[in-house]
Amino acid sequence: MFRNVLGKAFRFLGYTVQYGCIAHCAFEYLGGIVVCSGPSMEPTIQNSDIVFSENLSRHFYCIRKGDIVIVKSPNDPKSNICKRVIGLEGDKVCTSNPSDFLKSHSYVPKGHVWLEGDNLRNSTDSRCYGPVPYGLIRGRICLKIWPLNDFGFLRASPNGHRFLDD
Repeated sequence: MFRNVLGKAFRFLGYTVQYGCIAHCAFEYLGGIVVCSGPSMEPTIQNSDIVFSENLSRHFYCIRKGDIVIVKSPNDPKSNICKRVIGLEGDKVCTSNPSDFLKSHSYVPKGHVWLEGDNLRNSTDSRCYGPVPYGLIRGRICLKIWPLNDFGFLRASPNGHRFLDD
């Protein structure tokens, strides 16, 4: 009897480890569901919107300008932030606020990205903490799931003029 119970316990443990590994790989490499909070990405993403974030793009270095990404916060590694990629390594970006009279520019260093929220007046982003290492990117948001009346692919940046081609 003890042998039978021990055998079942080990089988259960084995299945738990297997399914745990499968779940880890799915969430790490394929993607997952994310609830966005805060006003920094309005009007594109509202507070409490639910989105799908795919993770293959970051592993294959396929992140492009204009993509919305989930990133480990440079200020608080325990939290994630949702921002739009404005510049990739080597790109020239405007580092000043939109309301500043004199505009300042900088180049994004190797291995980094420049991130900004769509709500420029209410966003803590690269204009505050500088370029973000590419390794902090967790995934790329590709689909809004909730609310259902807004279901679908995300729209282009309302701040398209901030993308510089120099």
